[in-house]
Amino acid sequence: MDSQVLILFIVLAAVLVGLVSLFFVRAGRARGLEDYPETRDADDPAPGDSADSASGTADSGGSADSGGSVALAEEERTAAAPDKAAEGAEDSATAVETPEPVAGRLARLRARLVKSNNVFGRSLLALLASDDIDEDVWEEIEETLLTADLGTEPTMELVDRLRERVKVEGSTDPDRVRAMLHEELTALIDPAWDRSLNVEAAGRPAVVMVVGVNGVGKTTTVGKLARVLVAEDKDVVLGAADTFRAAAAEQLATWGSRVGVPTVKSDVEGADPASVAYDAVDAGIEHEVDVVMVDTAGRLQNKANLMDELGKVKRVIEKRSEVDEVLLVLDATTGQNGLNQAKVFSEVVNVTGIVLTKLDGTARGGIVVAIQRQLGVPVKLVGLGEGPDDLAPFDVESFVDALLEDR
Repeated sequence: MDSQVLILFIVLAAVLVGLVSLFFVRAGRARGLEDYPETRDADDPAPGDSADSASGTADSGGSADSGGSVALAEEERTAAAPDKAAEGAEDSATAVETPEPVAGRLARLRARLVKSNNVFGRSLLALLASDDIDEDVWEEIEETLLTADLGTEPTMELVDRLRERVKVEGSTDPDRVRAMLHEELTALIDPAWDRSLNVEAAGRPAVVMVVGVNGVGKTTTVGKLARVLVAEDKDVVLGAADTFRAAAAEQLATWGSRVGVPTVKSDVEGADPASVAYDAVDAGIEHEVDVVMVDTAGRLQNKANLMDELGKVKRVIEKRSEVDEVLLVLDATTGQNGLNQAKVFSEVVNVTGIVLTKLDGTARGGIVVAIQRQLGVPVKLVGLGEGPDDLAPFDVESFVDALLEDR
């Protein structure tokens, strides 16, 4: 009898446990799957990652030298996780921005330069329109030009030309004086220079390296330039070869994702930048894009080891493809100090063009002339502000018009 009671007790306990378990399972389902964290083995790839991308194989652009997997954004994630891609397709489409056309940027360039440089222009015009331009006036003109970072040699050249023209023509009419100054400044900046970006290459992507010292805004410039190229219907891949600054790669990837541009990056901070740059070019060739842009870490121009490493990045890229453009980013507010930076970088990586940032915040527009004279390469792009589309091709006529705007 006792054994029968024991058996009955066990059966009732089992039934009770089953009912309680069923209650909690149903309650858990009612709360939703998001309340239960997903579990997986540490070696399993994350959702949306293929086995290849997790292991950093060559097919996904990975490299043993880069110290971790290198991800080519969007395309490979879409291929590895079609269900997620389908579910998020509508959200992705709405997230991608349409960059502003280049023409609109040029109009904004003039407006902003007028605001920051009109004191410079008014000062020169007032001096040159004096009834009696004596030696003191010419000295004031020289001082104004030097203050604008035109540089000693270009300043003396411009003053000599103006002296001769004023002497020959004998005119102090404001409109005529403005015309003379416009012509001479335009000649100094040299409108005949080819300022187009070398982003056309036959049978392969054009490769653009972006270099410069710390803090001038290289990563931001790469992101803004990607928008310029997308606005011109170019297919672009970004290479995050600044592997030493915390979150630099993520910052670049964010810039790219806003306009649907993929980014090749390492998942290991401090990875070999040359390897990441190589992988980016390799991915660009594989995916047949138009342009690969490589962001590099900031360098102190007086640190030989850092500059040597920058040279290495370029040499490693050239094992896979020619480098078509090396853009040096300079801060316009640094004035003559920027010339020293420019010279050292040019010696290491053969700079082909200048990107001048923060030009809207300074009245020292003459730095354009000084830099071009120092390097023998043109200013190709100018940064106008903090907005995502505040980067524009440099246009000589618009620039000089803005310098001499008298309103």
